[in-house]
Amino acid sequence: MATRPALLPSRSAERPEARQTDGPAPARGERRWSVLGGAVAASWALPLLLDALGLDVVLIPVLVLAIASLIRVGGGLLDRLVVAAFVLCGAVMTFGLLFSVWPWGLAPVPGTGFLLTVVSVCGWLSGRRPRIPLRLRGSDALVVGTAAVVWHYMHNPLAGKSITERLAFFVTSEDRMGHFSYFDGIHHVGGYAFLHQEAAKTFMMTPSEAVYPQGTHFLLAWIDVLVKSSTDGGPAAEMMNRYLLYVIGAYALLCAALVWAARWVGGPRLRGWRAAAVCASVMAVMLSGSMAQLVEKGFDSETVGLLFLAVGLALLVRPAMGRVEFALVGVAALVTVTFVYNLYGALLGLALAAVLIVHRRRFAPRRRLLIGALAGGTLIAGLPSVFSVLTKLDVSKTSNLAGPMVVPDRPVFIGCALLALLAASLPANRRTGTGQMVLALVLGGITVIGLFGAWQKHTIGYYSYYFEKLAAAGLVITLIAVGMVGLMLPPERLGGSSRRRRRAERLVHSGLATAAALAMFASVQFGVPTGWTDPEARFNPPSAWYGSSMLKWARGESRSDMGPPARALTRRDLPGVSSPVIALYSNDAYLNLKSTFLAQLLNHRAGDMVELYEIFYVKMGGPVTADVEKQYGTSLGHLKKAIAELPSAPTVLVGDRAMADRLSKDLAAAGVRATVVHAPLK
Repeated sequence: MATRPALLPSRSAERPEARQTDGPAPARGERRWSVLGGAVAASWALPLLLDALGLDVVLIPVLVLAIASLIRVGGGLLDRLVVAAFVLCGAVMTFGLLFSVWPWGLAPVPGTGFLLTVVSVCGWLSGRRPRIPLRLRGSDALVVGTAAVVWHYMHNPLAGKSITERLAFFVTSEDRMGHFSYFDGIHHVGGYAFLHQEAAKTFMMTPSEAVYPQGTHFLLAWIDVLVKSSTDGGPAAEMMNRYLLYVIGAYALLCAALVWAARWVGGPRLRGWRAAAVCASVMAVMLSGSMAQLVEKGFDSETVGLLFLAVGLALLVRPAMGRVEFALVGVAALVTVTFVYNLYGALLGLALAAVLIVHRRRFAPRRRLLIGALAGGTLIAGLPSVFSVLTKLDVSKTSNLAGPMVVPDRPVFIGCALLALLAASLPANRRTGTGQMVLALVLGGITVIGLFGAWQKHTIGYYSYYFEKLAAAGLVITLIAVGMVGLMLPPERLGGSSRRRRRAERLVHSGLATAAALAMFASVQFGVPTGWTDPEARFNPPSAWYGSSMLKWARGESRSDMGPPARALTRRDLPGVSSPVIALYSNDAYLNLKSTFLAQLLNHRAGDMVELYEIFYVKMGGPVTADVEKQYGTSLGHLKKAIAELPSAPTVLVGDRAMADRLSKDLAAAGVRATVVHAPLK
């Protein structure tokens, strides 16, 4: 009878790291108390020293390297660093629950000292010697290069501009301003806002302090404290500038993480030009697709949520690691995804359930301990969401909210999904654990998205805001699965006996594959004319690459019309104003709303926007026109209503002098308490 000796090993994983065991427990004598004492002492001495030098930010790479030296995941340096950084983010968010209630808040030394102590104790208990693989892969250049290219284009419109000028890119949407208010609030209360609700209401619009996922804002606030070497964030305008840079960095990391994740799913068989083709194809989709609009639209939590979802799903699809590392990765995935964007928790839960079934034989030893660790991680991960549902969150109403949307590229989504299903269903792949996981994840993800869309069609009759956010997660799933598609390509067969010649051939093949992917999927023409010219134009019409969302942002086309009001507001001494501020610089009601929102952020009082959203209906503040005269009575009524609901008399900044004088008289005549100030834009 024929046997199938390759079946069980292939179900486990496709690389040696997957077959690692936890190893025998080290002898008691190997755990020297002096080693532990020295490690704990260093865990506190280093933060104290770096804090004294104002270099606390160095502790971030120190923590990543410390974790990377103890875990045993991946055979290359980049893989190890990605997983270590992922575990660190999960640890920061998890222990952030403790940081939020202890007396030191987000202070740099206690937090980093505690984290380094945890790493030291875990390393001592494991008996492992610190070790980091230094091996690099050629395709690492495409992963790191993706982050560098995206950062270059996304940062380009900010380069050389003052902090005030950069605000025009910060205030491109209300969502960004709302996210910053959560970041600002966490900075000031020293922890998660839902654990300091009364104090947080000053900095953010209620009930956000209780219901909105705060993982992104907590993580960025923790990073910002280390960057500043202080819990004092400084002037609000400077905080906004740093926050925008963090968001741009997060988007660059999202694009790079997707390239890495596709390569990770492909496994050790994905080498040479095949790896280059896969990595460059995913990179091309992210460079030229619609997802760059996430930055313009201010979908900051979604961006970070997709980043953690990409890394978490990739590590679950191909869990090439031992049981201890799998438990760490599983808990980190649960915490990071649900703390940042709990909508994606369902997709992660689906993947986690699938991996426990597909790899049940691998995890059979000590199964109860593993299930217990994951169950504990699930309880921690679900804590903020359960808290919000039991307090003020209406899940059904929130799920059908309308709003601006970033629509993922449908042809890419559908095409990659079909290719992934084809690749995973081939006999050579469907016998492997990774192939089965790709099938489960793609089919399960499509099912979840389809059911949510059907529910929205049934309840409100159309696909709304959160459907497209789930579709973005679907795009992430299909791009990750492209790694399996790469295995359908013919493997590289190099000729010649010279190592130098083989390297040269590999470089040429990989370069051609990268160029082909960029040309086909990103419309990069490498200087070739488009083939159609306008005789009245000075140059050929731009290609599709030139018209992509990221290039439009890079050229500054996505800047907000808030530039002049932003400059005017930052020139004023708003921190000296203790009352709410209403900024009427335009006859455009929405611009007045954003100007007012910015004024509250500059004054660290975004909580006042609960009442001040009435400014959305106030269409005055600029030069008096016939339309302004026609709507003056209605606008004045809305202004009075907003002022009446405020806890104290506001300061009203008005751009036009005639309108300022008129408002001052009319409000005084009506007995409305407010200080009206003429505040010209120039």
